[in-house]
Amino acid sequence: MSRTVYVNGDYLPEAEAKVSIFDRGFLMADGVYEVTSVLGGKLIDFDGHLKRLHRSLGELGIAAPCSDDDLLAMHRALIEKNAIDEGMIYLQVTRGNPGDRSFVFPDASVKPTLIAFTQNIPNLADAPAAKTGFKVISIPDIRWGRRDIKTVQLLYPSMGKMMAKKAGVDDSWFVEDGAVTEGTSNNAYIVKGNKIITRQLTSDILHGITRASVLRFAAEAQFEVEERPFTIAEAQAADEAFSTAASIFVMPVVEIDGAAIGTGKPGPVATRLREIYLDEMRKAAL
Repeated sequence: MSRTVYVNGDYLPEAEAKVSIFDRGFLMADGVYEVTSVLGGKLIDFDGHLKRLHRSLGELGIAAPCSDDDLLAMHRALIEKNAIDEGMIYLQVTRGNPGDRSFVFPDASVKPTLIAFTQNIPNLADAPAAKTGFKVISIPDIRWGRRDIKTVQLLYPSMGKMMAKKAGVDDSWFVEDGAVTEGTSNNAYIVKGNKIITRQLTSDILHGITRASVLRFAAEAQFEVEERPFTIAEAQAADEAFSTAASIFVMPVVEIDGAAIGTGKPGPVATRLREIYLDEMRKAAL
């Protein structure tokens, strides 16, 4: 069954959706994106995603393509048109189509390109991987320095996913100057006793929307949160490890570079945080 997608104000069958070959998102990776999860036909943490979208657009000097109310209406329309109960909505904004290729930004007369589409993922909240946990490998972090901007420059993260697949594991964690930055598409954490440790927010990592909510819930649940870098060796010696993202919520990590973390099974902290996050987000869903 063909999906209905959104392109610059129009809802179209996916086979009819087109973007110019001169669009700067295609030629220059000159664009940003957000991915919002859907549970029970409702949007999870949508306000957070909107705020980060505006931050990314502002950092690159790209004009907002429409109002926040229009974005919310578009997301809800896509859920309805595609009958999404559990899944994701991917939104991308580029600097638009100037009609030719140039390194120089086009002037304000060129409107941003706005596209969005759904991904139907039954049992997103009950993913089997959450019961077994992820295995990860570490790889050098050679991405550009502004990882806090959620751009569409995803080649190296994609390569990192493929390195993990080739190694027979689920994901890669990036390492820079001896410390973990983040996963290929998620934030990274370790647990030692009652303490949750994760890298502080700088331009080194994406300012995860799920990260912010999970850390808030963790503090409310009386966990101690310490924001600082940690090494792979420290992670391997931890009681638990986990990752967070809109696509995986809270995902236990049970092995890093072949070494089992804790018992080698999802631990109680990650499991509890996943439960709390899903419960609270369902209550606040739009």
